[in-house]
Amino acid sequence: MHKQPWWRGAVIYQIYPRSFLDTNGDGVGDLPGIIERLDYVAGLGVEAIWISPFFKSPMADFGYDIADYRDVDPLFGTLDDFDRLLAKAHGLGIKVMIDQVLSHTSIEHAWFQESRASRDNPKADWYVWADARDDGTPPNNWLSLFGGCAWQWEPRRGQYYLHNFLISQPDLNFHNPAVRQAILDSVKFWLDRGVDGLRLDAINFCFHDAQLRDNPPKPPHERVGRGFSPDNPYAFQRHWYNNTQPENLPFLEQLRALLDQYGDAAALGEISSEDSLSTMAEYTSGKRLHMGYSFELLTDDFSAAYIRGTVERLEAQMTEGWPCWAISNHDVERVLSRWGNGDASPQLANLLTAMVCSLRGSVCVYQGEELALTEAEVPYEALQDPYGIAFWPTFKGRDGCRTPMPWNDRPHAGFSSTSPWLPVPADHAARSVQHQEGEPQSALKGFRTFMHWRRTQPSLCWGNIRFVDAAEPVLAFTRTLDGQTVFAAFNLGAQSASLDVSALGTLVPLEGHGLVQGTLAGGTLRLPAHAVMYARVG
Repeated sequence: MHKQPWWRGAVIYQIYPRSFLDTNGDGVGDLPGIIERLDYVAGLGVEAIWISPFFKSPMADFGYDIADYRDVDPLFGTLDDFDRLLAKAHGLGIKVMIDQVLSHTSIEHAWFQESRASRDNPKADWYVWADARDDGTPPNNWLSLFGGCAWQWEPRRGQYYLHNFLISQPDLNFHNPAVRQAILDSVKFWLDRGVDGLRLDAINFCFHDAQLRDNPPKPPHERVGRGFSPDNPYAFQRHWYNNTQPENLPFLEQLRALLDQYGDAAALGEISSEDSLSTMAEYTSGKRLHMGYSFELLTDDFSAAYIRGTVERLEAQMTEGWPCWAISNHDVERVLSRWGNGDASPQLANLLTAMVCSLRGSVCVYQGEELALTEAEVPYEALQDPYGIAFWPTFKGRDGCRTPMPWNDRPHAGFSSTSPWLPVPADHAARSVQHQEGEPQSALKGFRTFMHWRRTQPSLCWGNIRFVDAAEPVLAFTRTLDGQTVFAAFNLGAQSASLDVSALGTLVPLEGHGLVQGTLAGGTLRLPAHAVMYARVG
């Protein structure tokens, strides 16, 4: 096998700690719960875990509103628990990435409590403050991603503060070098503890336009949101000035210089901009981020042409960096509900996993994908997500993808001994880990088989990619490394399909991946519904 940095081509398993496993009976998952299930994660065949925020927080946005960057919230455990988690993961050969939310804090963070108190305190310029216009209205037209104005009046200072997300998530002023240094020091705290990487939340939101210029309007036909409600006024603007500013690039280089002091520690940036693919290429070039991912494959768009077009557009621009792909996470509807059209079969689930894990890049896999979980229907009275509560009923928020992991046949699917923070759907309980361990053709067993097989295929992990022309619904491409080429084809449809592959030369089918394999005859590839073909070329 080729010697590569651990993160390059890695499959990273995202753990949403609130919903993974509750060990103390309060209905919320915790760090000891992750420790208890690390053997399960290692058995999946993934290289790393990404743990969503577990830091001290009032939980207005479930940990993405941090009140102390250097401490564990008691809801999840203690720093000692985290150290034990890190040690066990490393003992199992699993790298650990943690979420870092750098662009904003909680309103309860000590920095903001001091900053809001007056205009002349030591941290007065640590957040984005601005005077009202002459008529008392906010300083410009910027909008919050969670709906409405991005400015909140603060009577203590007689000024507005910026919040690109919830009102309780004030934006830090990265134009202040003291803020940048404080953030880097907080990152260093976790690197010194031994974490292997960072997932950087909303990393293109760190800087704002210092002139506070208005965002221009977006024509109605272009108001297609990525990762937010379709009726959200946020889509009405071109977000040229409230994020993705040029000053962010030198900061990313500062961050990379810090990471480089820790050997192979890696940074993965979440990017959502007006042109996310271009921003991904820019943010991963030179000595900036190691990897970037965006919402391009986290939308409702599902076709071979869309996937191919997205990857090819990125490949044309990303000449230096390394992509990371995801088809599910904690912010969007689960992929089997978005792309499955009512089909939640293990065969489709495993096909989609294989497809995304065969693209050039690293991959983030969200907990529950290995079980072929669908989006949960959470009734209004059980909603927790402030985003969903605000936009109900046209948009039901993110709770449907955040319901607890189903482990076994005990009450609450073995997640907790008491009623969990979100209900466990009956159909999820029927797809529990315990249940699928007893099924020969389960999605879980298919997931494991494919992941372990992928590790034996260097071309799939690190090779270049070139797409092969194919009619819908077939997606086909080659991956080439050191003169060795693997051909991969995926029937994304529910009907059989065929493809002329005679121009590729001799194809030798590869076995052992555990998926339904197509057949070759006379230069024609025949693919049953949701089948694949992996073959060595030449």
